[in-house]
Parts: sequence; C-alpha cells; structure tokens
Amino acid sequence: MLLPAPYSQFPLKLYNTINMKRVTVYTICLLLLAVCMLFITCRPQDIGSFQREDHFSLDIGPMEDQIALYDIENNAAGIMQAEIAMRDGFFFISDRNSGKIVRYNSYGELLFMIYNNEINPEPISLRVRADNGAQATRWAYIYPMLSPGKIAVDSRKHIYTEERLPLERHGFDEENRALLSSVILHFDEDGRFIEYLGQGGQGGGPLPLITGLYTSAEDEIAVVCRLSTGWDTYWYSADGEQLFLIQIRNNTIPVPAEWSNHSASVDAIMAAPDARKLFIKVDYYRNVYDESTRLRVSTEPANSLVWILNVEDGMYEKYLEVPLYEHSISEKGSTTTIRLFYSMLGLTQEGGFILYFPVESGYTILRMNINEHGQRRGVINVSPDELQFNSFHLSPEGILSALLADNWTVKVAWWRLDRFL
Repeated sequence: MLLPAPYSQFPLKLYNTINMKRVTVYTICLLLLAVCMLFITCRPQDIGSFQREDHFSLDIGPMEDQIALYDIENNAAGIMQAEIAMRDGFFFISDRNSGKIVRYNSYGELLFMIYNNEINPEPISLRVRADNGAQATRWAYIYPMLSPGKIAVDSRKHIYTEERLPLERHGFDEENRALLSSVILHFDEDGRFIEYLGQGGQGGGPLPLITGLYTSAEDEIAVVCRLSTGWDTYWYSADGEQLFLIQIRNNTIPVPAEWSNHSASVDAIMAAPDARKLFIKVDYYRNVYDESTRLRVSTEPANSLVWILNVEDGMYEKYLEVPLYEHSISEKGSTTTIRLFYSMLGLTQEGGFILYFPVESGYTILRMNINEHGQRRGVINVSPDELQFNSFHLSPEGILSALLADNWTVKVAWWRLDRFL
C-alpha cells in the first residue's frame, strides 16, 4: 500500500507505532466519554421550570358550570374532592360533592354533563336529553350518582368513574377485613349510562376502597383497591368482562435479598397505559437504633424501587431504583441533608413514569423510564394561594393536567411534559 507523501520517508514500523498510539488515545477518549455519560445518566438532568398553560377557570358553587368544592359559606363541603382526566384536549371532571361529571373543551366551553337531578339544580345552558333522537350541541343526561370519585377516559372517550354505594348496599369481606362499598360506572362518549363494573365484571358485587382507576391497552380498565391485608387489582376488558384479579398481600411485597432487614411500604400501584403491566412503587425503610441502649427508636428512608409486574402471569419482570429527594437544612452554621421519598404521579407510554415531591414553588418533577438510562428533573410552578386543593392527571403522551383551587375559583391548567420526555 502506498503511503501519503509526509509518511513515505518514515520506516513502516515507525508509522505503525504512530497509528497504534493514535488508536490508544482514541480508545481512552471513548472510555472517558463513556464514563462521563454514565455519571450523567445516573444523575438527574435538571431542565428548570416547565412552562404552564392556564386554560380556563371555574367558579366554586353548585351550578352546572361550577365546581362544588365549598358550600355557600365558603367552608369545606365535607371532603374537598374533584378528579380530572384529559383526553385529546378535552377535560373531564368528576365533582363528588355535587354528584356530577362534566366535559369541557380547552377553551372552557361546557359540552355536556351527567348529573343527579335530586341534588343539582336544573341546567340552564344545557339541553337535557332523553335518548329520543333530539339533536343538541350541548346537552345533559340525568343519572342518580351519589358520590363520583376517580375518573378515567379511554380512546373511545368512554367515561369510567368510581361510585360510592349507599350504606344499605355495602358488604364486608370477612377474610380480608375490608368494607365493600364501591362500583365503577361506565358511560359512553355522549354521557349515556352503559353498565357498572364490580367483582366478577358487569353487574358484579361491590369493590373495596378504590385507590386508582386506569385505562390501558385495547381500552381495558384496571381498578386498584386497598384492603387491610394488601391490594387487589381488577382488570376488565373494554366490554366489561373481568380478565384478571391480581392480589398483592402485605407479606408478599417484593424485597431484594440484600435489603432483607428493611421494612417495605407500597406507595402506589398503577396500570401501564399501553400494556398489561402494573408499576408498583415500593419504599424501603431502615431501622434507626439508639447508640447507648441499642434499641430501635425509629425508621428512616433507605431506598425506593419501581417494580414491573406482568398481569398475565403474575410475575415480576424487572425493577428500577428511584433516587431519594435530598433537602438541605442550614441551622447555626451547619448544613444537614435529609433524604425523602418521591411519590408516584403517573405513567406514560413505553415504560415512562413521573414522580413528584412538594417544594415551596410547587412540585419537583422527576421523569424516569424502566427501559432507558437517564433521568430528567424539573419544577411545575403552583402559587401558594392555589394549594387549597390540587388534583392531577398524566396522559399516556405525558401531558400533565391539573385542577388548582384557591378560595374562589378552580383553575384548569396543564404542563406539556411530553416535550421533555
């Protein structure tokens, strides 16, 4: 092989030595870059504050275009509870205190309402429909809901909501020491009632305390319930057939062998939006002992994991360690760092999940993915006067929607986290 002119006078052995040194330097550079990337991916990448978009506000009150978080004296009307779900730019809100579900577009126009006419005034701006074929662009359906809670909307824009049953219809599970008090109501995209779901599927028995309601792949529905002995997750098809019952008991919470002396606590169980999988966030505590007496005096946060459970075979597939939130406190010239657990906020497509921790300016958000290395961290801003009541919903695409309440209004806002995922 002919060499370029500058090297044609060099002995061949010297030329090869020069090239070997170049290869060695190049290899070292690649290794250093790989190490740097490893450190980068192990540490959260800070991306500052996420841009907030306020869409519209609702007054607090009993009318169709209001949310009944408070009574007319501006006192808390029992438990302040309203839930929000967003699908394709439409906002769905379940209002527990008024027994209604409403749907808005992104401009704040009320499109339809499902309401209990015994506890709500007759709507003024909506036409009440009776399934007689009458045409209307904005309408209302009557359904005797008592206390709608958790809400989920599938790709057909069918609405699912938790409903608390009257006392005379409550049951009790002796084996698991659980009150059976709820069902899931299913409405179509126009707000017409289709069926209710319970234990066993359509028309089934009441469910225990519901802590989560999620839509998944193929418009399947997952309902997570809390019992004194653990957690039950009921998994239904889009037609209301119960497909799976996943039971996790307190004594079967997964614990890695090296943490066998830690105590475990489940923070949240959520269903993936695009697969038959459950994401289970487990927090682990280590014991703290008094040095003089060697007696256990307390516990402290140690580690946190998100486990992935395959719904079809009930097996854990993998897990991912979640960092703890670190907060520094300065006092009398010294600084102490405390480590606290993030909480699970929601799941996105393809193995992504979002965690949060409340801070002075709102919430710190941590994005992770079970299938990738790397973390991203930012802040969503919520002013102190908007912290009277907050309810969040994370769409499969990664759009975080929220109800933010002060003393007078409820704001509907979102953050486009999908742009950073």
